[in-house]
Amino acid sequence: MKKKLLAVLATAAMVLGLVGCGQEAPASTESTETTTSVVESTETASTEETTEAEPVTLRMAWWGSQTRHDRTIAVIELYESLHPNVTIEYEPMDFDGYFNKLTTLVASNEVWDIFQLGSNFPTYQSKIYTLNDFIADGTIDVSGTTDAFLRIAADEDGNQVGLCSGVNTYGIAYNPAMFKEAGVAEPTENWTWEDYKQACLTIHEKLNVYGSSKFDDWQAGASMGVGQEGFDYSFFNNKNDGLGFDDPSMLTSYIEMRKELVDAGAFPDPGACKEIADIEQDFVVSGEAAMTWVASNQYAALSEAAKANGIEELKLINPPRKKADGPAGITIQSSQMLCVSQDSKNPAEAAKFIEFFQSNVDANKILLAERGIPTFTAVRDALADELTDVEKTVYAYVDVVGSFDTGGKTVNPASPACTDAIKEQYNYYLEKAIYGECTAEEAAKAVFDFAKSQF
Repeated sequence: MKKKLLAVLATAAMVLGLVGCGQEAPASTESTETTTSVVESTETASTEETTEAEPVTLRMAWWGSQTRHDRTIAVIELYESLHPNVTIEYEPMDFDGYFNKLTTLVASNEVWDIFQLGSNFPTYQSKIYTLNDFIADGTIDVSGTTDAFLRIAADEDGNQVGLCSGVNTYGIAYNPAMFKEAGVAEPTENWTWEDYKQACLTIHEKLNVYGSSKFDDWQAGASMGVGQEGFDYSFFNNKNDGLGFDDPSMLTSYIEMRKELVDAGAFPDPGACKEIADIEQDFVVSGEAAMTWVASNQYAALSEAAKANGIEELKLINPPRKKADGPAGITIQSSQMLCVSQDSKNPAEAAKFIEFFQSNVDANKILLAERGIPTFTAVRDALADELTDVEKTVYAYVDVVGSFDTGGKTVNPASPACTDAIKEQYNYYLEKAIYGECTAEEAAKAVFDFAKSQF
């Protein structure tokens, strides 16, 4: 449901009144962990000059957990307090709901002024207002970041399609208490998919829970999985204009393993997986599974949700490899980016907010790297002493993954426009194989043939 913030004059009056009286802002619906007082934040940001300006209304949307929603809304409120002519209407959603709505808005030419995308940005590039001119004329100041960080939110022609919200990677969150109770050794950096499978089966047998919760099967079995065959392979080639492998059997072993685990009751069937709409509903959070797939920038939210449900500790480890001494198939990448819409009537104002969101220290003391490790140096430095133990774990984990050998190559830095269609086919045939409607070999061949036909 679309939410709208307080009227501009009321907001400005409230903030000025609080500053004048030297009082802290009253508690809001955000948790005390995720909310920073507007008064405190304006101490640093008050150097920004405010001038009379025409009222501007921007629309913004994103997907994510409740933690992300709370923190993002708090930053929006901070920005409005510093720019009283700006009102931002916002729509926080879950992942599926977000992209369903985005598809509708693309068709009707009504995409939000500010919207969140990931490596699938080529699919929506016709709706992205590139930031090149805003950077050139100083509307967006990128002096506090690096060309390398800018490039991960740019297209193959160098157009700046957004500003990166942070860098992240993927991992496996697991409950060490369950491993101990089941007598299973905790995973290490060079564990294999066979180790993972045996852990799932044993934990299910001993504890009568799922060994593992919902996975991003496309990442684990295809995008990352092909790269684990060797440094010369990747699902897409480095130019994103074709496949980076020519043997469909490279997709088979993961599909076979997933079917075996579902048949054994050690992994939820596709219907149960579809019931998990967000982090708070994950089977690891409810104590019904020992492991789950997680993006590193969502690990803190997952840990918080699990702790609120009585689970004392989760740990984070890299996904298994096909061979203990083989490539990890995983690398550091952009988590998400914020983009300006071609449909926006106020693209410059939207660009100003994006710069504030990504580079302002006070804003990022609210966000606390929930979308990934920040790319602006001043923000990273300021957050060093603000991080919780769980968030420090994420920083350390990203450093570990960043140290993995990639054979001197970049592993799937972006995705071609056809990625979503291929991913849909992969999940479709994986499900058919799980339900016994085709073999793993047939599923792998069908996915390979479809992917090849897209170029």
